[in-house]
Amino acid sequence: MDGLFVLAHGLVGRSDLPIPEWLFGWAAAIVLIVSFVALAVLWPTPRLEDGGFRPLPAALGRVLTSRAVEILCGAIGVFLLGLTIYAGFAGVQAATTNWAPTFIYVIVWVGLVPVSVLFGDVFRAFNPWRAIGRATGWLVGRFSGSTPAPLPYPERLGRWPAAIGLAAFAWMELVYSDGDSPEQLAIAASVYTVLTCIGMALYGVDRWIDRGEAFSVYFGLFARISPFERRDRQIGLRRPLSGLGKLDPIPGTVPVLAVMIGGVTFDGAAEGDLWGSIAPELTDFFGSLGLEPARAIEAAFTVGLIAAIVLVGAFYRLGMAGAKGVGGGFSTTELARRFVHTLVPIAAAYVLAHYWTLLLYQGQAIGYLAVDPLGNDPNLERTIDYGVIGATAAWYWQVGFVVGGHCLALASAHDRALALYRQAKLAVRSQYWMLVIMIGFTSLALWLLSQANA
Repeated sequence: MDGLFVLAHGLVGRSDLPIPEWLFGWAAAIVLIVSFVALAVLWPTPRLEDGGFRPLPAALGRVLTSRAVEILCGAIGVFLLGLTIYAGFAGVQAATTNWAPTFIYVIVWVGLVPVSVLFGDVFRAFNPWRAIGRATGWLVGRFSGSTPAPLPYPERLGRWPAAIGLAAFAWMELVYSDGDSPEQLAIAASVYTVLTCIGMALYGVDRWIDRGEAFSVYFGLFARISPFERRDRQIGLRRPLSGLGKLDPIPGTVPVLAVMIGGVTFDGAAEGDLWGSIAPELTDFFGSLGLEPARAIEAAFTVGLIAAIVLVGAFYRLGMAGAKGVGGGFSTTELARRFVHTLVPIAAAYVLAHYWTLLLYQGQAIGYLAVDPLGNDPNLERTIDYGVIGATAAWYWQVGFVVGGHCLALASAHDRALALYRQAKLAVRSQYWMLVIMIGFTSLALWLLSQANA
């Protein structure tokens, strides 16, 4: 990405930390090991497979799930999508003064992650494509008397469309040289809207939204961490993390999580010395094939992004192959699907740790961008308070996100192992490998943070 997000992505001025950075890594590993031992001793039976449900006051549930609220939220979502596309096409073509880049990359892509973790699947209520699909279906049914039955959704397709969509979004954000161009974002949003409408028309609105629509799958996974849940017309509380255990591990789910973690991994690695030493050689290679410089750079970064996604998936599968060796009769593929939900807290930790300062800093811009979304007013005051959080405090928050997220993932994995294996000893032994995975991902996350503006 260009200058819009460079400062916010990384930490600056960490040299004044009260303790050495390497100590954070050792402390994080120790915390995970202690958590592992505590889980083995104090958590002898599954607690998250059935998270329970305690409804909030019935009147509140009826209001929040009413048709009027659904229509209102959907209309807001459609309006914001329309505003983003319009601003991208008609506004000033500058990432810092146009509504589209900040709204897409900061407010939606990053800002809705903590909202989803805390309050549940908020995006579903405001999803503009779901609103368009449902409104279109209603209109067709009203004027034609019936709506054509959707095609059966192919089981082998699973969440693969969402994985591809998320990878394409990551490519545009991290690789494409014009990825923060308002016009290019408007074109991408328009194309994605058309493709989503085709998917909904073929397979039904809710089926495509739940499995094929990239952003619904993305935020829906994070929402499973939340203690809030909707059941029909009731809003209630459940045990935090229990929603993860109900995740249906259909085909494409592991690739979705690999893309989610791998994209952030590459974004962090691209700021460090390692990628800085590899990228020029890759760029020269693609340049020797006849690509112009800008396209050669994009090709090199595309290779880096794909490599990061593949490495994340391979590391997870390697851990599952190790867990297979403890017994129980489960294949590596089956274990990978049974434990894939444990990667969701890790993905949340990566997003929050890496983009925390981006959200705090660039997120402030949405105030003046809402006043002038096209960026036409040269006299509008456009200021961001970069002192809202200090570098040291931000570092502590980021490390906290990393360690906390991996501890939650470890607890979720331990609970699933207790439910999966008949013998408690096998369950604990299988988690040796999960502990290795967690320490590996934690170390990687902390290393990526250390690369930013190192």
